[in-house]
Amino acid sequence: MDHKQNLHVVVATGEWGQDHLRYRRHRLAEYLAAKPDTGEVIWVCPSITKKTKSLTTLENGIKQFTINDLHSNKLLRFGRYFDIFYRGKIEELKDYLLQKEETCNLCLWITFPGFPGMLDLLKWDRTTYDCSDLWGSSISGSNNLVMTMRSKSIQQAEARVAKNVDKIFCTSDFLHKNLKSKYSLTKKIQVLENGVEYELFQTEEKAQNLDLKSDLVLGFIGGIKPKLDFDLLYKIMENNQQWHLLLVGPDGTNNHPDFQRLINMSNVTWTGKVPPDQVPLYMNCLDIGILPYKSSIYNNAVFPLKLFEFLGSGKPVVGMNLPSTEKFKEDNVYEYENNPHAENFVNMCKKIADTVNQKEWILRRKTLAKEKDWTNIFNEMYKEVLE
Repeated sequence: MDHKQNLHVVVATGEWGQDHLRYRRHRLAEYLAAKPDTGEVIWVCPSITKKTKSLTTLENGIKQFTINDLHSNKLLRFGRYFDIFYRGKIEELKDYLLQKEETCNLCLWITFPGFPGMLDLLKWDRTTYDCSDLWGSSISGSNNLVMTMRSKSIQQAEARVAKNVDKIFCTSDFLHKNLKSKYSLTKKIQVLENGVEYELFQTEEKAQNLDLKSDLVLGFIGGIKPKLDFDLLYKIMENNQQWHLLLVGPDGTNNHPDFQRLINMSNVTWTGKVPPDQVPLYMNCLDIGILPYKSSIYNNAVFPLKLFEFLGSGKPVVGMNLPSTEKFKEDNVYEYENNPHAENFVNMCKKIADTVNQKEWILRRKTLAKEKDWTNIFNEMYKEVLE
C-alpha cells in the first residue's frame, strides 16, 4: 500500500455497546484505530431503533454509521441481506467516503454478511471478510419455515461476500471447511482463533459483591444464550450441593425456563451483565472456568472468547461440544469431552481441581494464553491484508 493514511470501515452486527459485551469485531476496530497509519475507523451497523443522525462519533473516537432496520421486529431483519432495503440508506456513507478517497486508502472489513452491497459501494483498496460464526444457523437448534428462509437469505449474502473479498479469515477449522465447501472457494482462507487481552487479566483483584463460600467454584462468563446446556448444569449443581456455580453475563435466553430453574438454585449465583473491564475481577473468584455448550451444528463452529481469558487468568477450563477447541486439550490446563453426561463433566472438574492453585500449572495456562494475545492475532491479520 502507498503512504496515505488508511480509513477502515468495519461492518458489524450491532451498535457498539448494544449488549454490553465485547466481541472479536470490537477488538479489531480498536486495534485498527490504534495503528499510526490509521486516519479513522467507521463502525457500520444495523440499528433496531430509528436514528435521525446516521454518522456519530463514539467516546473512543471511532465513528459509527447506523443503518435503520425496516422494523424492530426480528422477523424483519432480513432487510439487512438484500440491497433494495438499505441501498438508499448508505448513500450518505458513500458521499462521505468519496471525499476521503484522494487522501486515504479505503479498507473494508466485513465481520458478518449483512449489507453485502457495501462491496459495490465504491472502489475499495482492500476488502476482508473475518468470519467468526456459522451465520444462518440457529443458536437454539430450532428449525421452521421462517428460520429456513432466514438461513437462505444470510447464506446468499455470505456467498456474495466470500466470493468477492480479497482476503478471508475465520475463527475455527470448522468454519474454514464450511466456507471452502459451501461456496466452492479456491482462495486462501486463514484460521486465526479468538484471543485474549492478556494484560487485562493479570490483576489479582476480586469482585467484592459476591459470597461464594464452597468447596469448588465453577463459572461461566459471557452472553447467557440457548447454546449453553442449562439442563446439564442443573443436574451437576443438584448432585454437588457443596459446589457453587457463578454465571456472569446478560440473559440472552428470553427468560428460558431451563435457565430460570438453574439460577433459582441455592448454590447458583447469576450477576447479570457487568462492565467488560470488570470481567477479570469475576474470573478471579472462580476455581474452574467452564464452557458447557450443547451439541449442535452451530456450536461445532464456535471458538469461545472465554477459553483463553480463563487461561490468561491462570484458571483451568472444562469444556464440552466445542470441537474447534479440542486441539488445545491438555492435562491440568483444558479438559474436554464431546457429549459428556453430567457425571463425566463432574469427573473432569474433580480431575482438574487439585491443580487449581499449583504454580507450575498456573504458569502453563498463562503461557498458552499469552501466545494468543489479540495483538499477536491482529498483527498477523494486518500484515496479511495491508503490508
